[in-house]
Amino acid sequence: MAGHSKWANIQHRKGREDAKRGKLFTKLVKEITIAARMGGGDIDANPRLRAAISAAKGQSMPNDNIKRAIDKGTGKAGGEEIIEISYEGYGPAGVAVIVEAMTDNKNRTTPEIRHAFSKSGGNMGETGSVGWQFKRTGYIVVPKEGRSEDDIAELAIEAGAEDYEESGENWGILTSVEEFSDVLNAFDDQGIKVVSSQLAMIPTTEITVAGDTLKKVMRMIDRFEDLDDVQNIWTNADFDESEID
Repeated sequence: MAGHSKWANIQHRKGREDAKRGKLFTKLVKEITIAARMGGGDIDANPRLRAAISAAKGQSMPNDNIKRAIDKGTGKAGGEEIIEISYEGYGPAGVAVIVEAMTDNKNRTTPEIRHAFSKSGGNMGETGSVGWQFKRTGYIVVPKEGRSEDDIAELAIEAGAEDYEESGENWGILTSVEEFSDVLNAFDDQGIKVVSSQLAMIPTTEITVAGDTLKKVMRMIDRFEDLDDVQNIWTNADFDESEID
């Protein structure tokens, strides 16, 4: 389970850096727009949209911005069309990588992603080349705040969660895509604040990296993060978190 916590901590670190660069709101708006386009504007029937709105509110995004993004996704507002596309490949030491992007110009984004793979010592592959090493999973982060492991476990499992783990000052809850909304509702009903929630790509197998190889992997992630169209980067790298602090 340690790999999941590493993933969560990396996401939080990258999120803080995104906020400093002023990119976070743009990424959140794109995610809300795509989620609404694919699954409709009803958050009760669209777990991906609910997660996107939860993330946006967690960053104090104004409700008007959220509404405009939903309206754009459902066709109530105009603007350029944004498409969602995933890229797969391998990075340093054969680390499997999935890069999720949202773009209004695939002809711009694809070469940028390919170049980032190449410059990192990796290569971009075909669709499905590494996707089989990951599983789409709901991941909900809630604060400990004095709650015991038994309390969190009981609530999460009864609501339909598949598993849970300790993640620093938080608990990480793993769910199926289908049970994601029900588990979120359960925490809401108990008045438990959700730190973050997302439909993530969790690796089913991991590759251990350390030292210079880990540095190369982190530089690769930074290259992808620097691209405006990139939303998420998922890898199956397993490492000692103290090496990146």
